[in-house]
Amino acid sequence: MRWYVLHTHPRAELQACWHLRNQGFADVYLPSYCKLRRHARKIEKIVVPLFPRYFFVGMEIATTQWRSIRSTIGIVDIIRNGDTPSPVPHGIVESIRAREDEMGLVAVSEESDFASGASVCVHGGPFNGCVGLFECVTDEERVVVLLDLLGRKVRVQVPLRAVVETFA
Repeated sequence: MRWYVLHTHPRAELQACWHLRNQGFADVYLPSYCKLRRHARKIEKIVVPLFPRYFFVGMEIATTQWRSIRSTIGIVDIIRNGDTPSPVPHGIVESIRAREDEMGLVAVSEESDFASGASVCVHGGPFNGCVGLFECVTDEERVVVLLDLLGRKVRVQVPLRAVVETFA
């Protein structure tokens, strides 16, 4: 069995997985992780796909009627090279599964070299040269920094690579 990548319509991953399982595709894998979402002054944890609009299906391409996948509800297409589906390199799906916790969620590293409250300087972009306090890492390789702008404390998100710790 090899793994193949399926492309879905926006936010249709769960629906597509359900329909594929109903069609008899037993090896369907949608890696997910827990994300912090800030909305309306609330922070909540939600489970979201690790790769939005993509998931994996395991099958033997020579013996499976894979063309039916393309007309499954929620599916845009199977990732192909010409007319033939492109298999995922060996070990990729297995390494993702190895990072799952007891709830089946993939552990996503949100570590950084900065401690919360550390003094950091932003290099590049519209906040170049601004000094602020490091707050946290988001899930998009960005960090939240608390800057003092025009006499107010303002939370801004900047790329992780644009932040350097200051030792003042």
